[in-house]
Parts: sequence; C-alpha cells; structure tokens
Amino acid sequence: MRLNDIIDRLKLPFRQEKELFSSLYEVMGFYPHNIEHYKLALMHKSISKRNEKGRPLNNERLEFLGDALLDAVVGHIVYDHFEGKREGFLTNTRSKLVSRDTLGKLAEEMGLTRLILSSGHSNSHNNYMAGNAFEALVGAIYLDQGYQAVMRFMKKRILTKLVNIDKVAYKEVNFKSKLLEWSQKNRVRLEFRLLNQSKDKESGSPVFKFQAFMEGVAGESGEGYSKKEAQQLASEATLKRLKREPQFIDAIFTAKSERTKMEEEPTMAVPSTEQDQEFVIVQEKAEKLENQDRQDVQNKVEASVADEFDLSDITHAKQEKSREEIIAEAEAAAFQEL
Repeated sequence: MRLNDIIDRLKLPFRQEKELFSSLYEVMGFYPHNIEHYKLALMHKSISKRNEKGRPLNNERLEFLGDALLDAVVGHIVYDHFEGKREGFLTNTRSKLVSRDTLGKLAEEMGLTRLILSSGHSNSHNNYMAGNAFEALVGAIYLDQGYQAVMRFMKKRILTKLVNIDKVAYKEVNFKSKLLEWSQKNRVRLEFRLLNQSKDKESGSPVFKFQAFMEGVAGESGEGYSKKEAQQLASEATLKRLKREPQFIDAIFTAKSERTKMEEEPTMAVPSTEQDQEFVIVQEKAEKLENQDRQDVQNKVEASVADEFDLSDITHAKQEKSREEIIAEAEAAAFQEL
C-alpha cells in the first residue's frame, strides 16, 4: 500500500468528524464540546451497532433524557411567555410544542434528518424517527454543555426562529370534531356524558368532567373549566387510545354489530286488545246474508248453464214448407249436381 493511500485512510475519520462538526453547527448554532454525545444522538437503533461490552449503541437513552428536558425547558419558557395564563392553557401549549409531529417537522426544517444514521442510509423523512432524534439531540446538548445550553437552544434557535409560540398556543385543534368525524365515517354512535360538576376550591369557578362513549363503550374522560374544554380533552385522550389500543376499537365495533343486528331483526306488530265481535250476528244482518247467499247460488247456476249451452246461434223457428216448395228445391239441387 502506498504512503499516500495510508495517509488518506487516516485522514478520512478526521474529515468525517470535521463535516459532522460543521453540520451540527448549522443545526444548533454552536459547536459541540464532546462530539461523541452527538454521534450517539444521531444513531438509530436499526443499525444494530454494539460497543466493546456488547451493549447496543443507539439514541434511545438520550431520547428518554431529552424528552424529560423538553418538558421542563419548554414548560419554563411557556410559563414566562404567557404570564397569568391558567395551568390548562400552559399544559396544552407545551404539549403542542413538544408533540412528536412538531419535533419531527422541526428536525426536518433544521436539516437534522440528513444526519440520522439508520439501516443502510443517512436520510430519514420519517417524523417518528426524526422526532426521536430531536429529543436525543436535546439530551446530548444537556450532557455536553448543561441545562442553560438547552434553554438557549430552545429559546433562541427554535422558539424564536422556527416556531411562532403565540400562533401555536392560540391555534385550537378541534379534537371533538376529529372524533366526531371518525365516528360518522364508521357509523359509530358517539355521545358525551357529564360525570361530575363541581367548583374549583381556589377560584370558585365551575369545573366539568365529561366522558366519551362510543356505542356505549366507555372512552376517556376530560376535566375543564367549561363543557367545551372538558369534551375537547376527553376527545383528545380517546383519539390517542384509539391509536394505541386495537382492542378498544374491536370492542366498539362489536357493540355496534350487536346494535345493528337488533335493529335489522323483523318485529311483529303489537296485537290489538279489542275482542273480535264478528261472531255476533243481528237478525237484520242474518236476513241480508241469507238473501245474499241465495242470490249468489242463482248467479252461479245461470253462469253454469250459460257455459254449457251456447244460444248465440239459435234463431226463431221457421214455418213448415209446402209440398210444392220441397219438390222445387229437390229438382234444383239435382240439376246442380248434373
């Protein structure tokens, strides 16, 4: 092997690491201190890589850490940004900002998806995989540079440049409408039942608790300061359950099948409770029936005779011919035969 080839091989890892440093700077806005944390954050479990001790090398543990950090950091940012807003509003806003769909879109927008290492390729447009990588990246930033670095990254890089936090907060996702749409498409009966109505101990505001039921099968419940908010929360939780529990869907359609089966079964009309009085025959009615029966018999006889003897060709009988007329007709007939 030539010396130049050996030098090129030695340079390759350094060149790749330099490219990763540069790419991460474009994504995060700062350079890593310990590049190994970020390499692990970008390693999807599908590549099945292991360390010297035989343990799998992937981003799942960093994903767990990043998930917890995002809840804390984004919760802190939302708390400061929306002064005076209630806990329910803050929780809902944070949930939308750290949802898997949001993180997946952010990862793609930042160019993070290009850096993910998965089975056989480095590009990934899968929102689930990209969202996991975003969480793992946050975990890596924390291990590399601490909590304040994560706060700066989310505040300056994400929620200032890539996300309009006010627009996200006030954009209402109508989960009840989505659940109703699913129910209508599948011809499933949906209803919301009020489980409890009370008052908040601190503010005295009314608190409502509703639960969704489909075909009588209990879904999830939600509690809020208005009926709309409670039903929205119940709908959101029920939709999530529909996605993760196939047996829940099976129970709904089994109940639907039983209902439609009963509706399709023919039902007898309810019998009348009035007694039949046809067996009571008054004298006047009896005479009418007797005359009617007699007339019916007469009509049948006449019809029978008419069928047996057809009188349509019978004419009036002619008078008897004289002897002279008979002889004349005989001669005329004989003459015709000649």
